[in-house]
Amino acid sequence: MNQKEKKYHSGFVTIIGRPNVGKSSLMNKMIGEKIAIVSSKPQTTRSRIMGVLSGDDHQIVFLDTPGIHDPRTKLGEYMMHSVRDAMDGMDAVLVIFDVTHITENDLHIAEGMKEKKVPVVLALNKIDLANPEQILAATAKTAEAGFDEIIPVSAKNGDGIDDLIRSLQNHLPEGPQYFPDDMITDQPERILCAEIIREKALRNLRDEVPHGIGVEIMKIEALSDKLTEINATIYCERSAHKGIIIGKNGSMLQTIGTEARLDIEKLMDTHINLKLWVKIRPDWRNNAGDLRNLGYDI
Repeated sequence: MNQKEKKYHSGFVTIIGRPNVGKSSLMNKMIGEKIAIVSSKPQTTRSRIMGVLSGDDHQIVFLDTPGIHDPRTKLGEYMMHSVRDAMDGMDAVLVIFDVTHITENDLHIAEGMKEKKVPVVLALNKIDLANPEQILAATAKTAEAGFDEIIPVSAKNGDGIDDLIRSLQNHLPEGPQYFPDDMITDQPERILCAEIIREKALRNLRDEVPHGIGVEIMKIEALSDKLTEINATIYCERSAHKGIIIGKNGSMLQTIGTEARLDIEKLMDTHINLKLWVKIRPDWRNNAGDLRNLGYDI
C-alpha cells in the first residue's frame, strides 16, 4: 500500500484520572515534548491542556485534564468543569490508573466510563515501580470494568508507550488532519511561561504552600534578537507563605527563578531575563476576578 492509499486516523482523546496518576507525564511522553507541567504535588494540572501527536497516518489530539477530586474552592470547581468540558465531543477516552495503587475512586471512574459511546482505553501507569505480580493483579482487578483495551505503561521510562499510541490510533475514526505537523499544543506562550514558573514553585516549596500559588505574566518583551525579558508575579494567600516563597535573603525565589529561566529558554530558544515578584492576594482561589487575571477562563 503506498502513502496515498494509507487510511488516516485522527480524533480527540480526553485523558482522565485521579490526581498524581501521571496524566501529564504520560501525555508529555507520548508527544515527545514537555507541554504540561508535572510535580509530585496533587492537582498540579489546573486547566485543560491540549497536546497534538502527529504521524504519517494519524493525528491524536490529547486533552489533558485536572485530576478528579471533590472541589473546595472556585478554582477546584473550575478544574472539575474543565474535565466535564473535555469530555464533550471526544472520539476516545484514555483513563489512567496508578498500577501500584488502584483505589475505590479509580473503580468509580471506571464505572462512569461504561456509559460512554466512544472507545475507552485504560493505561496502567508506573509499571517501573511495580513487580509482575502487582501488574497482573491490577490487570485482573480492572478486567471487568469494560475497557476496550488495558495497556501497562511507564511514563518515566517509556515502556508500553508505543503500544498505547497504536491502540489509540486504531480506536480513532478515519478523519482529517486537524492541526499542522509542527503544532504540539494550543497553549499561548504567556501561559506556558506562567506554568513553568508554577512548576518550579511546586517542586521547591513546602506542601502547605503550592495550592495557594498562582502566577501571572505581567510582561514579555524582546529586548533584542537574543534576549527577552519576562516579568512575572507569584501570588500567594498568606503573609507567612510570602516569606517561604522568597526564602532567606531571597534564596528560594532565586532557586525558582533560575530553574524556570532555564526551561523557558529552551521553550523560547532565546536568552531570558526573568524578573519575579511575590504578592499576597488573600483567598484568590475563590475570587472570580483573580482567577480570570491568572488565565482561568471562568
